[in-house]
Amino acid sequence: MKGIEIARLCNVSTSTLKHYEEWGLVPEVPRAENGYRKYTNIHAAYFQCIVKMNIGFGMKFVREIMPSIQKGEVMQVLWRINEVQTLLQKERHQAEQVVEMLDVEEVEWFQRSRKKKDYYTIGEVAEIAGIAASAIRHWELEELIHPIRHQESGYRLYSPADVRRILIIRTVSRAAWSLDIVREVLSETENQHLKRAKEMAIHSLEYIDQKLIARMKAITALNELLDLVSNEEDIWNEEPRGYMDKLF
Repeated sequence: MKGIEIARLCNVSTSTLKHYEEWGLVPEVPRAENGYRKYTNIHAAYFQCIVKMNIGFGMKFVREIMPSIQKGEVMQVLWRINEVQTLLQKERHQAEQVVEMLDVEEVEWFQRSRKKKDYYTIGEVAEIAGIAASAIRHWELEELIHPIRHQESGYRLYSPADVRRILIIRTVSRAAWSLDIVREVLSETENQHLKRAKEMAIHSLEYIDQKLIARMKAITALNELLDLVSNEEDIWNEEPRGYMDKLF
């Protein structure tokens, strides 16, 4: 095959193919008598895999695994891919938690639905937030909220702003974040950045989903490459067996 043919197949330039070759990402390309490169179907599969993997995993990762594939280190490559996929799933879970803990709908619902009161008792706040009064007292000890005291009775009194903070603290705490993160979120909230932060987290989720799609397409290209380069005796060509099958 000619370089221009592979370039068109991969939707890249011929100079890009030469860079991949210089970086040692593909097997050595033989030359014809006239000096032109003689690409094979295996080279084409390598280049297609590189392009797809670059989109899904990034070139740094590609430069890590492609030499290993040439050495036949298939299992190392597969487990490395499994490792980074696990990290992607963890990243998405964290983004989901951020979206959940920045959910302002309930806070806004409180502000719209309640008749305006200057102050609420701790029992009223606990009922609004659906939490125990002891949790509210704990957050006060951590200096996350600062209710005033009734001059005569000494009871805690919470302003609407206090209730809003408590709703946010509760949501963040359910995501099992540290108190430092709680304080950071509260700071953003006071600066009216809550909606913006939530929008960014949602965009992050969308980006992660797109990355997953790109990676699955890249893994398909990798599978096709391994089918071409693996010998019959390689572990890649072994039929998967269940654990119980090995016991008999």
